[in-house]
Amino acid sequence: MNSKDWTPRELRHSFVSLLSAHGVGIEISLLVGHKSTQVTEVVYRHELRPVLTERADAMDQVLPRER
Repeated sequence: MNSKDWTPRELRHSFVSLLSAHGVGIEISLLVGHKSTQVTEVVYRHELRPVLTERADAMDQVLPRER
């Protein structure tokens, strides 16, 4: 996907998800215009790490390491 094709929602979602995964506080919700932290906590903060872990586990099964 070309970054020029991203919607504002996709950019905002990626921004919050990536920074949250790297330890940025819940106050990040203010940067993206949320009136409270609830949306940030429910929608964004839980999503990225499980998805990355799931994909990494799948790749480990597809391409096992030689020992």
